[in-house]
Amino acid sequence: MDKKRSGHSWLLIAAGALLVLIIVFITVTGLDLSPKTRIGYIMTGSMDDTGWNGMNYNGAIAASKRLDTVLLVEENISEGTGQCAEAIHRLVDDGAEMIILSSYGYPAEVSDVISQYPDIAFYGISADNKSDNMNYYFGRIYQARYLAGIAAGMKTQNNVIGYVAAMPNSEVNRGINAFTLGVKSVAPEAQVNVIFTGSWDDAEKERAAAIRLIEEYGADVLTYHQNKHTVAQTADEAGIYSIGYNEAVTDLSDKYLTAAVWNWEELYYCIIREFIQGNANNNRHWYDMKTGVIGLSEFSPMVTEDISNAVEKAKNSINAGFNIFSGIIYDNNGTLRCGEDEMLSDEMLFNNMNWYVDGVVIYE
Repeated sequence: MDKKRSGHSWLLIAAGALLVLIIVFITVTGLDLSPKTRIGYIMTGSMDDTGWNGMNYNGAIAASKRLDTVLLVEENISEGTGQCAEAIHRLVDDGAEMIILSSYGYPAEVSDVISQYPDIAFYGISADNKSDNMNYYFGRIYQARYLAGIAAGMKTQNNVIGYVAAMPNSEVNRGINAFTLGVKSVAPEAQVNVIFTGSWDDAEKERAAAIRLIEEYGADVLTYHQNKHTVAQTADEAGIYSIGYNEAVTDLSDKYLTAAVWNWEELYYCIIREFIQGNANNNRHWYDMKTGVIGLSEFSPMVTEDISNAVEKAKNSINAGFNIFSGIIYDNNGTLRCGEDEMLSDEMLFNNMNWYVDGVVIYE
């Protein structure tokens, strides 16, 4: 064998040995050299917020870690300002293959931008608009609202319950109606007084609305659909009962009865996993109580056994197939919206809930 051929042989042996060492190293350390899927996530608040934004982000980052993906976050992106479109462009430039729009107003605002990126899978929360590459996700939180309404209806002494809400879109109205149906299932004479703040997060307006519902209209239980917990805190200061939203608050008195809560990690795990498995398509994901995505938090000691039993019975009924929006339902103008042997369609609930059930009173 000549020296030239011998040198080549040693190079091949060295290369083979190096390859073996690399394989052993990767096997021992678990190092994964393949590129990770990059997921874009756009939010109206910051990553360290409490309430809606904090719960959403914590769920998304936890799900992303479980699935070994990279979460690219665009925070403090206000609705209706053009910032969401700019955030999408940045995420695409950064290699995002899937983009999650985590606030209700985003999808409609950026529908033209979404169409510019047909190869990107967009997931919009509780979205009203449709696009070929847009998927929709939400939970049937109205089921938990219904259960919360039962607790409120059995706790009120005045038959007046206050509800501070962000804005009258299908998502918020669906919750108001489900809560009221729960209230009236146990307290037929009760009414739910609603004040809209026009914002997802405005502590001053929320506090003012809560005080008005207590002092002017005599509400002795308050609930809300807002990003944070100002209403529950105001109710606690006034010494009346409250029911929360998004997450359980731990620094209030026992008059904070329970909360309609989310498990965002489970929801985001489901939709991110769907995408990385190559199954993303134009469809709607609406997770019910049985999935564990939504439910009620632990009860306060002030929730009696009778109340907890009634809530548990209703929960079991819903999980067995009972549709809250079925049977005879009149709106608050006396119009029959659902007949005895009928149920409202998901399309109605999701996109066309622009009316209120009997028992809802809207205040300006």
